[in-house]
Parts: sequence; C-alpha cells; structure tokens
Amino acid sequence: MKIYNTLTNKKETFTPIEEGKIKMYVCGPTVYNYIHIGNARPLIVFDTVRKYFEYKNYDVKYVTNFTDVDDKIIKKANEEGVDFKEISSKYMKEFLVDSKGLDVKPATMYPKATEEIGGMIEMIKTLIEKGYAYEVNGSVYFETKKFESYGKLSNKNQEDLEAGARIAVDTEKRNPMDFVLWKPKKEGEPAWKSPWGEGRPGWHIECSVMAKKHLGDSIDIHAGGEDLIFPHHENEIAQSEAANGKQFSKYWMHNGFINVDNKKMSKSLGNFFTVREIVDEFSYDIVRFFMLNAHYRSPINFSRELIRAAANGLERIQTGRKNLNYLYEDAKMNDYTEKEIVFVNDKELEKYKHKFESAMEDDFNTADAISVIFELVKFANKNTDSDSSKEFINNIIILIDELCGILGIESKKKEGLLDEDVNKLIEKRQQARKDRDFALADEIRDELKEKGIILEDTREGVRWHRG
Repeated sequence: MKIYNTLTNKKETFTPIEEGKIKMYVCGPTVYNYIHIGNARPLIVFDTVRKYFEYKNYDVKYVTNFTDVDDKIIKKANEEGVDFKEISSKYMKEFLVDSKGLDVKPATMYPKATEEIGGMIEMIKTLIEKGYAYEVNGSVYFETKKFESYGKLSNKNQEDLEAGARIAVDTEKRNPMDFVLWKPKKEGEPAWKSPWGEGRPGWHIECSVMAKKHLGDSIDIHAGGEDLIFPHHENEIAQSEAANGKQFSKYWMHNGFINVDNKKMSKSLGNFFTVREIVDEFSYDIVRFFMLNAHYRSPINFSRELIRAAANGLERIQTGRKNLNYLYEDAKMNDYTEKEIVFVNDKELEKYKHKFESAMEDDFNTADAISVIFELVKFANKNTDSDSSKEFINNIIILIDELCGILGIESKKKEGLLDEDVNKLIEKRQQARKDRDFALADEIRDELKEKGIILEDTREGVRWHRG
C-alpha cells in the first residue's frame, strides 16, 4: 500500500509502527457553527481511509478532537448572551448529527480541549524546562529557532518564513515566528489557573497533548486539511518532538481545498455553504459520493451542476443494485448456468475486487475505485437477466455492497417520505405540542428520525432536512 506523505513529499510504502495496528489522529472542528462543506471533506476522506484499513484487518485507533474553547466560540457566546459551553456543546452535538448522516464511523474517542488543560500545562512546563519555550508577562511562547528542523513539514526554512511572515509586531516575542503556547486572561473570557497566571492555551498545543494522551508519543498517521500544514501541523511537530524526544507522526496526510463555482469559499463572496444547507436540497449520501469522486489530494470544485452529476452517478449504482434484487427474487434456479461457470472459472468478479483494491492502495484513489464499481454495475447489467441463477446474482450483489460499504456509499437507495408527507407529520407534531401532548410529539419526532428526517426547533419555527 502506498501513501503520499506530506513530510517527505512522496508516496511511500505504508508500514505501521506496530504490526496490525494503526494509531490515527485527525484534526477535528472548532465547534462554533454547523460544519461547512470544506469541513466535510476531511471528515469523509479520512473516514474512508480508516474504513479501508479496517477492511484490510488493521486494528485502527482513531482520534478526532473538539476545539471547544476558542476566540470564535467566545465571540458567538457573547453575541448570543450565553456561556461559551452552551455554544460548544450545541455544535458538538450537531457535528455528530452531520457525521452520522455522512456515514462517518464514530471516532474511537473525541477528546475536548477544555478537558485536557492540565496535560497542556504539563507539556508547556516540559518545553520551558528543556529550553524550547519562554514566558513573558503571563504569555508562554515556543522558540522556533531552538527547534532545528522547524519548517520540515511545509518545506520552508526559518529565513524564508520570517521574510514572508505577515505577523503583527509583538515586542514580547524573541522572533516573529515564535508561537503562543499559553495566553493570559482577558476580560469576559474563560480562564484556567497555571504557573504563569490565569489564562488559556494556544490552539496548537491542544492536538499535541491529546494525541500523546490517547495515542502515545509516536503515531502512525496524522491527517487534516491542506490549510493546516502551516502553521498548525508544523507547530504540532515542533512541540511534540521537542517535548517527547521522538518522531511525532510517521505519515502526514492532507486533503486538497474546496472551491465553490471555481472561487475560493468565503462568506464575503456569498458562496459559503454549511452541510445542512446542502442536504436541504441534496442528501448526505450524495454529498459523500460527490467528495469521493475526486482524489483526496486534488482540489475539488463544488457547484450544483457537479453535485447533480454526482447524484445521477450514485443513482446509476443504486438502480443497478435494485435491478439485481428483482432478478434475484425472480430467479428460477440456484446453480450457475454454463455462461456463469465460465465467469466463475475466469474469476471475473475477483478481478473487479482486485482492481478496486489496487486503486485504494495507490494513495486511496477513491475516484478510480468508484470507476470500478461503475464497471461492475455495467457488467451486471450486461450479464444478468431472467435466466440468471440466484447464486451468480447474489455474488454480484455481495461484491457491490462490499465495495460500496468500504467507501461508505449507499448501494441501496433509501426509500424516504415525500416532502408533503413530512410537512403533514410536522403539522401534527406542532398541534400535539400545542395540546401539551408531548408524548405524541416525541413519538412523531422519533418516527421521522427513523425515516431519515431530522427536525430542528428554531426561533423561526421547525426546520427539517434529510439525514
């Protein structure tokens, strides 16, 4: 299996630190809003990587963190007049709703930054003791010049970084590229006690601490979006390796950016979409299928035209799968026909499986893997009919489901409620709530949830989307 390692800028043969086991850390969300489609890409991509490893019988320990205290969270809490914990708690739950909708397998654990403050303080103390960090007026900074290989992930040297740095003048720092490990308390912000006074940790330190606590000093794979290479992942390497004296991560994987209608996604351009907004029009399974139709390291362009094309592609697979079901139910014989025996002897179906695995083991080329599924569906359409045997049809069904399952693709179309049926049930639930028949209201909500309809009670009324 080959993986492109950002650290070495080349594809490498994957060899885990411990045979049969993989320790994988994927940077999670800052929970102040619903996730946008840019957040969805690493969520889907690295879930697929994990699923493939598990398909190959690796024991995968998969950690994704929640940044649950941050300037954006505090700002939103102040705007809404609530405690920051209300904001982070709400959007952690919403993240998990979207994750489930996107068929993302739950992480082995979801550590939260606010629950790891003690570990962060200990790592900062270690960095100070080892001479890699210094304290000034209640702030603690990592001194990048003390870490000789700083810049090795982003392939930049210290001089170039300093020359190109667009950093506000900060007389506290010894040099412009030093980054904050601990910052002093500000009025109206949450704070924790530390040897340097009340304050809170910088962003970068949290992942180093959580990875160490839950996966150990050295891990197999650290992953995230391309935008995290510098400075976040670069700084994680510096902190972790300076503190622990060991290589932090053997492999670094990064997915490419998402553009919207060929432009960088930005709120100011009005082309910023949350996953919820997209699944109001399309389904979660279409979003996942769309994301996997490109190689994860390539930039991807999001547009309604392209996602509709993805929807049509997914429907082709699902229709082919549905037709096989009908043929299986109507098949009159169990044993292979003469034509099918030739396919079995030539190991025709195994060829598709091998081709699929070859694509996935070439740096997780999901685009080519999906092409193999299309080829398999085409083979099924051409070579199965009313005279086919149950055994042969079933073998194809099993293989389609297996390959789609590895990618987290829905091979069987979900039979959902019509919009008008959903609205009628919502009206019935609203009336039940007015009548204070909360048991009925909860029953209707649960019924809708079972059928893939997620309700949101907002100040403007009830919103719903397909999960």
